[in-house]
Order: sequence, then structure tokens, then C-alpha cells
Amino acid sequence: QVQLVESGGDMVQPGGSLRLSCAASGIIFSAYRMGWYRQAPGKQRELVAAITSGKSTNYVDSVKGRFTISRDNAKNTVYLQMNSLKPEATAVYYCNARYQITRSDYWGQGTQVTVSS
Repeated sequence: QVQLVESGGDMVQPGGSLRLSCAASGIIFSAYRMGWYRQAPGKQRELVAAITSGKSTNYVDSVKGRFTISRDNAKNTVYLQMNSLKPEATAVYYCNARYQITRSDYWGQGTQVTVSS
């Protein structure tokens, strides 16, 4: 079955860095757009960053220049490098795999990121 397993969430001080990882199985990984979403308390889930099978990327404006999404198809893994973290980044971060042709959508269990002094 399809599994997306996130790791790397932690509590960090403002200005710190984290790298999130998402390991996928049960899909043809290279054919999927991979994304990172986050949901903070009281807010809607939002797309933070996405990377296509062609390795085009896009980011929500609030993280541009500080976050980097990447993928390693040989490892079936997508990463989110988060630098210069701000308290507003505090949220549960979810890995997403999307196949546009069939509109298949898969989600990981989430990993907590807390940015606090």
C-alpha cells in the first residue's frame, strides 16, 4: 500500500534550521508531484512548497529564499530544508504525493515543527 513517512520535525529557536524528510513507498515516485503542506492551530492547511517530476519548484511567498524543496528519486524521498525559521512556521507539516492525470492524492501522518524561544 501507499505510505508516506515524514521525519525531522522538532522544536527549534527562531533563526534555527531543520530538514524534513518524506520517504514514499507504493507509488512510482518519479511520476508524482511532491509537496509539503502545513497546518497551524486555527488555520487552514496550506501548500508550503512543491516539486514536480521535472523538478520545477514553487513556494508560498512567506518562505521564499529561506526554504528549499528537493527530491531524490533514487531514494524515493522528498526533503524540505528550512532555514531562518520564524515562530509563524510552527505547524504540523505533511508530505503530499499527487498524480495529476488520475487526481490521486496521498498524505503522510505529519511531523510537528515548533519555533519558539
